[in-house]
Amino acid sequence: MNKMESIRPTVPARVSSPTFRVGDVPVYGDAILAPMDGFSDWPFRSLCSALGSAMSYTEFVRAEGITRAFDAMRPRFVYEEAERPVVFQIYGDDPGELLKAALRVQELSPDIIDINLGCPAKTVAHRGAGVGLMRTPLKVARIFRDLSRALDVPVTGKIRLGWEDCRNYTLIARIIEENGGAAIAFHARTKEQGYSGLAEWDAIAEVKAAVRIPVIGNGDVKSPADIDRMKSHTGCEAVMIGRAAVGNPWIFSRLDRTQVTSEMIHQMVSQHLERNVAFYGPHKGLVLFRKHAIQYLKLQHLSRAVRTEILLQATPQDFIDHLEQTYIAVS
Repeated sequence: MNKMESIRPTVPARVSSPTFRVGDVPVYGDAILAPMDGFSDWPFRSLCSALGSAMSYTEFVRAEGITRAFDAMRPRFVYEEAERPVVFQIYGDDPGELLKAALRVQELSPDIIDINLGCPAKTVAHRGAGVGLMRTPLKVARIFRDLSRALDVPVTGKIRLGWEDCRNYTLIARIIEENGGAAIAFHARTKEQGYSGLAEWDAIAEVKAAVRIPVIGNGDVKSPADIDRMKSHTGCEAVMIGRAAVGNPWIFSRLDRTQVTSEMIHQMVSQHLERNVAFYGPHKGLVLFRKHAIQYLKLQHLSRAVRTEILLQATPQDFIDHLEQTYIAVS
């Protein structure tokens, strides 16, 4: 995509030695954008990578979608070399389908393939996928055994505490490790909690003590200080940040929100929208950008009426023109 090439992000200078390794894949850094359905697409992911996100996880994709309609799923796996290490996340409840899907997407040269065992959505979990897999430890063992033997890249898993009546996170973590898993990302909430309530960082520490492979902690990380607090509290190698990064990708550069200027917000909004338009086209790119724009504009403390007027612009150019006028007015 030539238009995408012209706006390739500039990756910041990296430290000389890896922070940790996933199998034989070096990871430089300890803050990572979480895979979020509807958010962790190429435009947003590439911006977070340029600002310091140490790994680039794609949105999760259903295994059956890959095996039955691969061409339709391919846009989810678009990435640029600057984003590496790139992690493709897939989900499903059938070990055979997951293996076929993993072998297929491996052709696109990711660095790592991740299995989602954490999605709490009813449409996923109640069909035995996502966190639903945590109710079937033997199936988890088979999935990681088969994939780790068949693939040329490391296989990892993203898990939760489990379900309120089955908090078997330590067991699942050990099963992943014993069957060839190379790392574990751990969202320390139950299926029932979803994304509410406090994350149990003590549980992350338990998993870290129970396995030898890298553990990436996830939950209630909202500031640069929280990154260091979670690592200190749990001993985890890295921290995964989801909702707190939406509208605030500067967290990967260790900037507090108070350090993000109006000019930085304005530049980021323009750049993010440009990438959305390059990737999705003008209409869809603007429509999908609005959920990000809401969060960016909140940082500028604009009135609801002003924010709404900006968001309702019909074309990307109208959006930018109106933003420019507002930016001049508040500067």
